[in-house]
Parts: sequence; C-alpha cells; structure tokens
Amino acid sequence: MTRLSIETTELTKVYGTGEAAVHALRSVALQIQRGEFVAVMGPSGSGKSTLMNIIGCLDRPTSGSYVLDGEDVSQLSKDMLADVRNRQIGFVFQSYNLLPRMSAAKNVMLPLLYSRNGHLSDRECYERAIAVLESVGLGDRVHHRPSELSGGQQQRVAIARALANYPSIILADEPTGNLDSASGEEIMELLGQLHKQGTTIVMVTHDFKSAEHAERIIHLLDGRIVSDELNGAESVREKSR
Repeated sequence: MTRLSIETTELTKVYGTGEAAVHALRSVALQIQRGEFVAVMGPSGSGKSTLMNIIGCLDRPTSGSYVLDGEDVSQLSKDMLADVRNRQIGFVFQSYNLLPRMSAAKNVMLPLLYSRNGHLSDRECYERAIAVLESVGLGDRVHHRPSELSGGQQQRVAIARALANYPSIILADEPTGNLDSASGEEIMELLGQLHKQGTTIVMVTHDFKSAEHAERIIHLLDGRIVSDELNGAESVREKSR
C-alpha cells in the first residue's frame, strides 16, 4: 500500500465565472506522507482555507485530482465525501465548536453517534470517549461542560473529539488561535505527541511558533505553493512563480 496519505495533482478551485471568477487554487501539486506533520502558512486570501476544505473532503476541486490514502476522492458525491470524512479525517478548529450544554464526554461521543458506520453501542461510544479524553489528559474533566473548562482544556476536548473515530489524518485550522501562549504550547505539544504515534497532521496557522512543531512548512500565495521546506533544514522544494 502506498505510503502517501495525501496527493494532489494540478488541483484548481475557481469560484464564480467570467470576469467575476476567483481562482482560489492554481494547479497545486502536493504530496504528504503517512505520519507527517505539515504546517500550511500564507496571508489571508492565499488559498489555505480552500486547500484545507478540499483535503478535508468538505469541498471538491474545479479540476485536478485529490488522492486520499490511495483513493481518488476528487469527484465523489456529497454523501460519499461525508463517509470518507467520518472514516478517515478528524477536524480541530480555532473556535473549538463544542456544544455548551453537553459534557466533555458527550461532545466527544458525537462523531461516534453520527457515524455512518455506527456499529458501536451507546455504552461503547461512551467508553471510547472516556478513553480518548484520558489520552489527552482530561480524565478528570469528562463530566464538565465547556463553560467549566479553560480554553486549553476546551481545545483538548476538541482534539479528543477529532480522535474519536481513530482517523488517519488530523486537520487543524489555527488550533492555538484563541489560546494564550502557555495553553497554545500545550496544545502543540499534544499534537506533537499524536504525530509521534503515527497520525498524519496538516495544520493551517499564522503563528510561526506553532509552525516550528511541524516537520514541513508549506507557504501559499495567490493560490499557489511558493515554498515547501523541511523545518529547520534546507528547502526540499521551491515553487516560486
């Protein structure tokens, strides 16, 4: 089986038509190996969010291909994309997106209950939620609601929720954006631990300190990859255009 987790070829995304067309991505070619930790950086409007939406199977490209773990998912239907997301991808967002009236455990259970592969009983879902909360250091906070948790703890709950279906890829969109520096560093250390355990992580960030935790840093500008560098090493690929 291929070691590539993510491969895009001539990936293009255009919104609108004619003179109003916006080229969000322009012929993006990208390869990410299984188990890599990659940071994606660039100014607003560079195409970061569009690329993450396509990688996360939330959107489809206008043209080009996207192969995820050996499967071309470029033109799958919305229902089929949803199934791929449930099986293979965990999302971590800047704003946590936790349901305020639910405990940490119930928030983590949600993707298990909604999964199309729902072969787990409610009890098994609960036990898995407790296990992943314990794995992110929140074994003593499983019954707390979001309002009873610090920002860093809420983000840990969000990461636990992303891990609930044992995804092969974690997509993190500005995971430290709402946190103070100490809490942000704790979250980055947690993502680093997940990476060491073999999880593929793709993270969008504006924070250079957070990006230092990644193995590679990819810079986007005007919908193109302009650099792709090993972190702390010489450039492995330059695509300046």
